[in-house]
Amino acid sequence: MAAVTGVIVSLSWLGEPDAWLGAGLAIWLSYASYIDIRSYLLLDVLTLPLVIFGLALAFLGQGPALLDATLGAALGYGALWALAIFYRKVRGREGLGLGDAKLLCAAGAWCGALALPFVLLISSLSALAVVGVAALGGRQLQAEFKIPFGPFLSFGFFITWTLQALKVLSGL
Repeated sequence: MAAVTGVIVSLSWLGEPDAWLGAGLAIWLSYASYIDIRSYLLLDVLTLPLVIFGLALAFLGQGPALLDATLGAALGYGALWALAIFYRKVRGREGLGLGDAKLLCAAGAWCGALALPFVLLISSLSALAVVGVAALGGRQLQAEFKIPFGPFLSFGFFITWTLQALKVLSGL
């Protein structure tokens, strides 16, 4: 359903070539999210091509400048990698997978370094909303409660990229 919505938004609101990039991005992120929901894994075969394609787009002048895309990719990966290490040290268990770090790396390559806080804000708020609805629905939330973060990162990534393509987030 998310893929269909993303494709409709992209093809309806964006001009060439962004419409086709957005449609492809929506389908790709929806598939990665589906896998993450079912297995709690974001596969390298799905995240790493997004990084490479984002950097290639920047090299070709489509999207952020190449330096910004490269910095965004490095910061995106590094931020979630550091958070995962910190959580593991503090809690003694995994809390965030490196697939999430690779997906934020891809978002940085597609959207640039300055857009990463926006991606994370949308992702985190949407995840908190889902957890809040689950709690209001009577779900007992324990320390072991887990949800895949990939779908929320995908949502934040797609929304941020789309808003940039629409020039709503100019300067990011």
